[in-house]
Amino acid sequence: MKDLVSILTPTFNAEKFIRATIKSVQEQTYENWEMILVDDASTDNTVSIIEDFAQRDNRIKLFKFSENRGNGFARNAALDKATGKYIAYLDADDLWFPSKLEKQIQFLNANNLHFTFSYYDSIDEEGNNLNRRVESPNPLIYKQLFFCNYVGNLTAIYDADYFGKIILETSQKRQDWRLWLTILKQIKTAEAIPESLAFYRIRKDSISSSKFKLIKHNFGVYREFHRYNFMSSVLLMMRFLFIQLIIKPKYIKKI
Repeated sequence: MKDLVSILTPTFNAEKFIRATIKSVQEQTYENWEMILVDDASTDNTVSIIEDFAQRDNRIKLFKFSENRGNGFARNAALDKATGKYIAYLDADDLWFPSKLEKQIQFLNANNLHFTFSYYDSIDEEGNNLNRRVESPNPLIYKQLFFCNYVGNLTAIYDADYFGKIILETSQKRQDWRLWLTILKQIKTAEAIPESLAFYRIRKDSISSSKFKLIKHNFGVYREFHRYNFMSSVLLMMRFLFIQLIIKPKYIKKI
């Protein structure tokens, strides 16, 4: 029997997008998955939409917070409920290509790997394709990831039998980058499937849409996660900004 994939999706006021996100999972050609959604006390119709899907598909599992606790807490709560060999993350506004899971599991097994990711395309808030593909160095080494998060959260899969369930730091931002750094610190090198397998939705209110917020939270990775002193963190951020502005754009393609 094929190994189970646990898909972790935190939700908060996602009624505009959650239907499409869940449908993109249901359309997977790899069918042995569970989708664990943890709602962070939404005030719109997100919960009722998910409940409707869950009633018709027992692979979809909903858990609810009675009060808003934050994205990291919701992800960790979903991780706690996960029973699959593989862990995958999918935010409530992003989409997967139908072959996403099948190609990644085949790639992991064929190459005896425990972690992989892929390239991804960008869409706008209304779902329009922006004809923009985000790629990465391939293979990706720890030093490259140290200065730039090349791993799209919606594309990554890791083997929980090998790494265990990796708990996220709930008090900090850039939790996904910290997670991939933790993984690559162990395996040193990661291989990407060199094709796009997902759509990342760029929203006006997202952290990634605000350059100032992004700089602030990335500085926190060096200061709080890596434990560098203030001046060292400033110097590392200068190199980060150089790579972000000069090197990373080379991996963003018009399609």
